[in-house]
Amino acid sequence: MSKIVVVYHSGYGHTQRMAQAVADGAGAQLLAVDADGNLPAGGWEALDAADAIVMGSPTYMGSVSWQFKKFADASSKAWFAQTWKDKLFAGFTNSATMNGDKLSTLHYLYTLAMQHGGLWVGTGLMPSNSKAAQRNDVNYVGSSSGAMAQTPSDAGAHEMLPGDLETARLFGQRVAATAQRWVKGA
Repeated sequence: MSKIVVVYHSGYGHTQRMAQAVADGAGAQLLAVDADGNLPAGGWEALDAADAIVMGSPTYMGSVSWQFKKFADASSKAWFAQTWKDKLFAGFTNSATMNGDKLSTLHYLYTLAMQHGGLWVGTGLMPSNSKAAQRNDVNYVGSSSGAMAQTPSDAGAHEMLPGDLETARLFGQRVAATAQRWVKGA
């Protein structure tokens, strides 16, 4: 069985709900970046031991939160030692608007993964883009590169749409299946 870690920062609880959905789908360990941008004790060791690292951050001002950026900058020690080379990586994000520049957040996560010598796993989900599509459908936001969710700015985390959370859960399943194939082939 593969070891998967979901490392994320959540400012208001929305990204935490997505992280939980991804972890549920992947059978993964959750690892929260705290309000000061730090990992809990044993966090770096968990990431070093992982076969796959799924990263999540809310989209703030077109990129990751400063707390997640602090974590990313601190990962330069793992980069220098090439500790995460050839691991699988994936990413997810949430913002208040439908576009909200979520793709630039996923590009940031992708670039971080590539700098670590990682391999990226996309959603593998078809978008819900027909005339019959409803906002609560799986992958309604239509992302291939990572899971995206949209939650209105005045909606609490408990009001997130089940379709967005199901998208995150299915994404987690894909990461787990890919990790299993990757580890099995190693």
